[in-house]
Amino acid sequence: MNWSVISGDIISSTSFNENGRILIEDSIKELLKDIKEIFNVYGRVIKGDYLECVVPEPIHSLRVALAIKCFVKSIPISETLHYKLNKRIKLFKIYGIRLAIGYGELKRFNPDKEIIDGEAIYLSGRTINELTTYNKERIVIKNTLFFVSKVEKLNNQFEALFEMLDLIISKATPRQCRVLYLKLMNKNEDAIATKLNIAQSAVNQHSTSAGWNAIEKAVNYFKDTINNYK
Repeated sequence: MNWSVISGDIISSTSFNENGRILIEDSIKELLKDIKEIFNVYGRVIKGDYLECVVPEPIHSLRVALAIKCFVKSIPISETLHYKLNKRIKLFKIYGIRLAIGYGELKRFNPDKEIIDGEAIYLSGRTINELTTYNKERIVIKNTLFFVSKVEKLNNQFEALFEMLDLIISKATPRQCRVLYLKLMNKNEDAIATKLNIAQSAVNQHSTSAGWNAIEKAVNYFKDTINNYK
């Protein structure tokens, strides 16, 4: 049986001051609670800026990964929450978080004991760790969304798709990302409008401008491809 494990690290996390780190950590806890409720995802945070999520139904893993990315990008970051002289904060505002979906077997998975062991988490974790920018003076970010498995056919099928999604979301504003997040969490436009206290037409405009139609098609394509692979 194959699982999906999503590993991720917050980009430029060292750019935040203490209040900023607290906001990020509290926000991630809220996120993990929401995706557990909707998708039965087990998630945990390590050292405040690194997360691991086990997605029992791999067909939902891209939707969950995009929801995580949009949520993180929608976190309201003001100048009082980061070091003003640290230019890396711009990278956070563009990309938010680096994510890798590892697809494969899990030899052991025990949420109560916080045990995750196997191919899926090894693949996702290795991908993220290889891309770390910690302590690097010059940072060049090309991609922040990855799919990795031992099935080259799947890797090749999803490579361009993930790069396209990465580009789309990197260009979205925090408000657009909030709308995308709620849509990825299966909320309809009326419910989103009520939650954000804006008109339904504004929700539609935000999602259309942010590329929701392409995102939805990509998520469905991923779902169908993984489903057929099983």
